[in-house]
Amino acid sequence: MRRAAPLEALGGVRHGFLTRAGGVSEGAFASLNCGYGSDDDPARVARNRAIALDRVGAPDATLCTAHQRHTALCVTVTEPWPDGAGPRVDAMVTDRPGVALGILTADCAPVLLADRKRRVIGAAHAGWRGALAGVLEAAVAGMAALGSAPGDIVAAVGPCIGQGSYQVGAEFRDAFAAADPANHRYFTAAVRESHDMFDLPGYVADRLAALGLAEVAAVAPDTCADAGQFFSYRRACLRGERDYGRLISIIALTE
Repeated sequence: MRRAAPLEALGGVRHGFLTRAGGVSEGAFASLNCGYGSDDDPARVARNRAIALDRVGAPDATLCTAHQRHTALCVTVTEPWPDGAGPRVDAMVTDRPGVALGILTADCAPVLLADRKRRVIGAAHAGWRGALAGVLEAAVAGMAALGSAPGDIVAAVGPCIGQGSYQVGAEFRDAFAAADPANHRYFTAAVRESHDMFDLPGYVADRLAALGLAEVAAVAPDTCADAGQFFSYRRACLRGERDYGRLISIIALTE
């Protein structure tokens, strides 16, 4: 598990970016697979989620995860929902103690946020589509609706696919250029003709910094390059594997 210093320093906030280690799943899902969307045994996934809550120091919190669809939609969590009944959003915010927000990833960037003054937390699933569409801004706006000011929010970008593993086509680069010509700085030429390597964690961190947050930290090793520590959708595709596990990142108010 990895933590981020600016979040670790906040009293009453528990968080962690979990690796694939320390769970009960087997085979392709070994071992801390927390995704019900995989073909893993749901009972093992449920046990892994309980293990994850315990590891971040929030064993008694109720975990909320969403049906992530690469949107820019954010929901305010006022009370937990049952497993599998989450809304189709990619960001969540809450000010309720005992609620843990969980983001599932397998190369996309998990982002955890916390307000040091108003005791509000947020979590976002930032793949390239969601980040480009504004999911990070939606998360911060959701926190603002609960009383937060951007200058009081700290954020951390968790493990995701690194630039060295993220080869994309020209249409991908063109979408970013159309949004902002300055986005060219997140692309370097790939060996393959008419392709580029995209810096997802850099793009996500800069989008957060542009919002005027108090601090943005990156805890972002390359999920695709490290099969021992992380699940990866792209690595599974490159290997011709039928399915893959999902990592979980959690943040919770415990007081």
